Amino acid sequence: MGIKRTNTPNTPNREELYQMAVSASRNGQNKGARMMFKQLLDQNKRDIRAMMWLSKLAPTDKEREAWLQRVIDLKPGYLPAIETLEKITHGKTAKRNQQLLRVGSAVYVVALTAISMLTMIGAATAPL
Repeated sequence: MGIKRTNTPNTPNREELYQMAVSASRNGQNKGARMMFKQLLDQNKRDIRAMMWLSKLAPTDKEREAWLQRVIDLKPGYLPAIETLEKITHGKTAKRNQQLLRVGSAVYVVALTAISMLTMIGAATAPL
């Protein structure tokens, strides 16, 4: 009982294509892996495994989020997609908070400097 081929003997079936894509990804051949995972999606638009791999291989957070959201839309309780999306969101929030802290600290220093300068000017111009 061997693997059933769907097309010609030289064309991989879906599972073989999936395994080839995973192997390509693990060997750092991300462009080829993405192409194979997209071929799998062309054959089955609801292939969650392919979408999860495409989210891992996505070159941007925006694309990664889009793949994960697509998985969640198809399977709302799918924890791997939910948790990964939450990590991305948490990372973005932490980065924004760090930026706000830096800006806030800079504004605070500028305000203290201005107050100090105004105090010195006021003391220098006060009548004796």
